[in-house]
Amino acid sequence: MKKYEAVIFDLDGVICHTDKYHFAAWKCLADKLGVYFDEQINNRLRGVSRMESLEIVLENFSGKLTEQQKLQYSNQKNEIYCDLLKNMDSSDLSIEVKQTLDQLRRRGYLLAIGSSSKNAGFILKQIGLENYFDAISDGNNITKSKPDPEVFLMAAKFVNKAAEMCLVVEDAKAGIEAARKGGMDCAAIGDAVNCNMADYNLSKFSDILGICE
Repeated sequence: MKKYEAVIFDLDGVICHTDKYHFAAWKCLADKLGVYFDEQINNRLRGVSRMESLEIVLENFSGKLTEQQKLQYSNQKNEIYCDLLKNMDSSDLSIEVKQTLDQLRRRGYLLAIGSSSKNAGFILKQIGLENYFDAISDGNNITKSKPDPEVFLMAAKFVNKAAEMCLVVEDAKAGIEAARKGGMDCAAIGDAVNCNMADYNLSKFSDILGICE
């Protein structure tokens, strides 16, 4: 009997990489606000909701914004980001990732996305994975972002599997924490490996196949 029956993937930094687009959009907004913004600050935004990300950006802001103004600025950032995402295409999906996903599917695993982004569907369409996953849990169907486990618990619910039967693949500390809080085992990739909090550490995406045999 398989240890896991479903694999839930974070999107950005795991399936594909949109960091450069996020950075460019936040940098544009920060410049408009006269706020300092760099790659280090940008890294703190990974796996965090848009409004929470804005609060981090505003840590260097000397003025005061109303909640309505914050909403307007977060929407402006998203408009810039979505415009940049139009540059994405199937070349942003690596051969290794696609072949690994296909192999997991052949082995009978259910595949889901667990992302805080509200743009997950659009990104998947751009890289050629529209309608590929068995379920998508994203910023459009959750009320709490990572490290709250809601996004992963919803993904498990969508594929009708118990939390302990799901493996989460994450590249951010907040995502690792969310998986653990949700009672799920987690495989870390990228920067998340340095957290030393995951059940497995991946040096490359295809290492998942060694876990899900």
